[in-house]
Amino acid sequence: MLFGPMLWFTLGGAAVAGFVQGLSGFAFSMVSMAIWAWVLEPSLAAVLTVFGALVGQVTGVLSVRQAFPWKLLLPFLAGGALGVPLGLALLPLLDPAVFKLLLGIVLVAWCSFMLLSRRKIELDSGGRLGEGIAGLCGGVLGSLAGLTGLAPALWCTLRHYPREMQRNLIQGFNLLILSFTMTCYVVSSTVSLAILPWFGALLPVVMVSTWLGARLYARLCDETFRRVVLMLLTLSGAALLVSSARAFL
Repeated sequence: MLFGPMLWFTLGGAAVAGFVQGLSGFAFSMVSMAIWAWVLEPSLAAVLTVFGALVGQVTGVLSVRQAFPWKLLLPFLAGGALGVPLGLALLPLLDPAVFKLLLGIVLVAWCSFMLLSRRKIELDSGGRLGEGIAGLCGGVLGSLAGLTGLAPALWCTLRHYPREMQRNLIQGFNLLILSFTMTCYVVSSTVSLAILPWFGALLPVVMVSTWLGARLYARLCDETFRRVVLMLLTLSGAALLVSSARAFL
């Protein structure tokens, strides 16, 4: 039922996740699932995560009004369109706990190294093919774990794109992929009437918290934004490790 401590805990998680998404342009799924996994059923948490992330993306786009770089975004979207059905096909074949463990190890190790390294780590090659592969990985991870923004965010960080370009790329990618996912939920009747009150409760919280995060984003320089993204990717890896450890135990 929609009342009591569970509601407030859920809204608190939505507020934190919305603020982080407004600041970085992604990571709502990572933050919300790390909190909601303790109180919500997995099926409900998955739908609320997609809804909250989608609301956050729309709010973020309206708060930081910048045009999407469509020419640069298209390879990501093409890869993501292939990655979503591929991830759905792989889902029954993979052990979720093992998958989260391996992905968590890679994110924590690599992103921590990039944060602590005194050398500037930058990828000078890859081009359109690399962007398509990053989108493909984002689509697959979105289907498997709701983590659509991780791969594109890591790719943009490696390429040292300016913060405006990086944020717009990630937001555009997430907005379209999440819209597609929510449409699939509605068509498949995954979104039921019983979930609508949850949507109504989350909507204002996510909108306000995302707007506040976007206000703080406007004050960040490129290097600070890059470090914020790397820290969020590291924390997402740590959250995956904790989730997989709980499953093993």
